[in-house]
Amino acid sequence: MNFKLFVLNILLITTLASCAPKQPGKHFFILSGQSNMARLNPDDTFTPAIEAEFGAENCIVVKDALGGQPIRRWYRDWKPKDGLEPKANPDLYDSLMVKVFPAIENERIASVTFIWMQGERDAKEKHGEVYEASLQGLYEQLSTNLKRNDINFVIGRLSDYDMLNEKYQHWTMIRDIQVKVAESNPRFEWINTDDLNDGLNSKGLEINNDLHMSVEGYKLMGKRFAEKAIKLVKNNK
Repeated sequence: MNFKLFVLNILLITTLASCAPKQPGKHFFILSGQSNMARLNPDDTFTPAIEAEFGAENCIVVKDALGGQPIRRWYRDWKPKDGLEPKANPDLYDSLMVKVFPAIENERIASVTFIWMQGERDAKEKHGEVYEASLQGLYEQLSTNLKRNDINFVIGRLSDYDMLNEKYQHWTMIRDIQVKVAESNPRFEWINTDDLNDGLNSKGLEINNDLHMSVEGYKLMGKRFAEKAIKLVKNNK
């Protein structure tokens, strides 16, 4: 091989190497909330959808949720509208972080998406007037802890369970807040759950506008969360 051909080959190899797709890291999805998140099985529809989009080797999913819990068990700076009680007790946030940090240890993370299905308990306890600040605060708390300013946020809006606010007096207030927060930032989205609480529940009983979703409703909820999460990841590269 003459010298000029040798140089051309080296230049070609260098150019091809520089054009090769870079490995940006993995996409990390954090799911949390109360009972309607606790009853969601990500493996049914959520995880298959995101893995189909990004590749199983490029996705990490962590879920930690517990039924019947107010946002003050996640948000450290939660305060009631009046008085000093009840107080914040963010033990569920701590238990979530116990799963989050080991999951991403030694991993290069390309994106983080936080998926939240909660608010029923706050509506029942009539803490809607501080829910907007709490929801924004929780997002900022997670951003600070993960040292990222680019976290995506998908919020599951409360269903149509109590649109007259008869059992949970702040139900529609919190629904409206969830949409307001979701529409306040291009990294935020929300999903509709109004049609997910009809049909057969896990016990085989017929439900209609129930507090919890049907068996098929949870599957569809996972799919909707995945669709919004994928949209945010792709739109906010």
